[in-house]
Amino acid sequence: MFTRLVALDSWTMAAWRGLFGAAGLVLVMVLMRERDVWGSLERMGWRGWLFVVQSALGMSFYLAALRHTTVASVAVIYATTPLLAASLSWFFFRERPARSALLGTGLAMLGVAIMMGFSHQGAVLGDLLAFGMAFSMAMATVVARNFQDIPILATSALSSLLCGLLCWPLGTPLAVGTRDLGVLAAFGIVNFAIGLPLFTFGARLLPAIETALIGALDAPLAPLWVWLVFGETPSAATLLGGALVLFAVAMHLIAGRLGGR
Repeated sequence: MFTRLVALDSWTMAAWRGLFGAAGLVLVMVLMRERDVWGSLERMGWRGWLFVVQSALGMSFYLAALRHTTVASVAVIYATTPLLAASLSWFFFRERPARSALLGTGLAMLGVAIMMGFSHQGAVLGDLLAFGMAFSMAMATVVARNFQDIPILATSALSSLLCGLLCWPLGTPLAVGTRDLGVLAAFGIVNFAIGLPLFTFGARLLPAIETALIGALDAPLAPLWVWLVFGETPSAATLLGGALVLFAVAMHLIAGRLGGR
């Protein structure tokens, strides 16, 4: 929705979004009266920095992939994140996913494939970047789940800041007008200062594959926001695929509540 409100290149949007997101997260820490933030950063060790780097790389890879391949290819490759998260969690921590999670992941991937279509017009470089995005986000999810001592707000702020700094020289951020700057500020605050901490805190309470599966709701919800704000009617494939993703997530969550495996 935010990207439709401004006519800017992806790097410029990512640069300002990252900086505003980092500033918003710092404000959240102040409001929550987080103590000894600098001390936490000094003590977070390689695990915390691993989360920072993986999260920032995932954000940067996403934008780079969109410049070298189709949106359809990026979306379908991103749908492999739950399987990557489950594989990494099993390999490093021997965490076995529930059967409902595996089935839900398969249905969600099918739903995204239906939404975006099966035609492939992308390039190898773009596909590799999209896979790098999926792998980075899966790794960040696993790290957040299994290392509970990471200062989550501080590391999220660093991730946002690092993404902004990486993208800054690739765009034209100093040429942005006042109106677009306001939209980008809202973009960073909503996505990073609010969304990223909630997602990461949730990842600590759920198995990695469940977190990634819920994250797949991005695919059907993005067209919903665009329809609500801009009146763009989703296609039949979008409606069918989105319904399948929603069903997959709901099925898994209900099965978990009922104790099903």
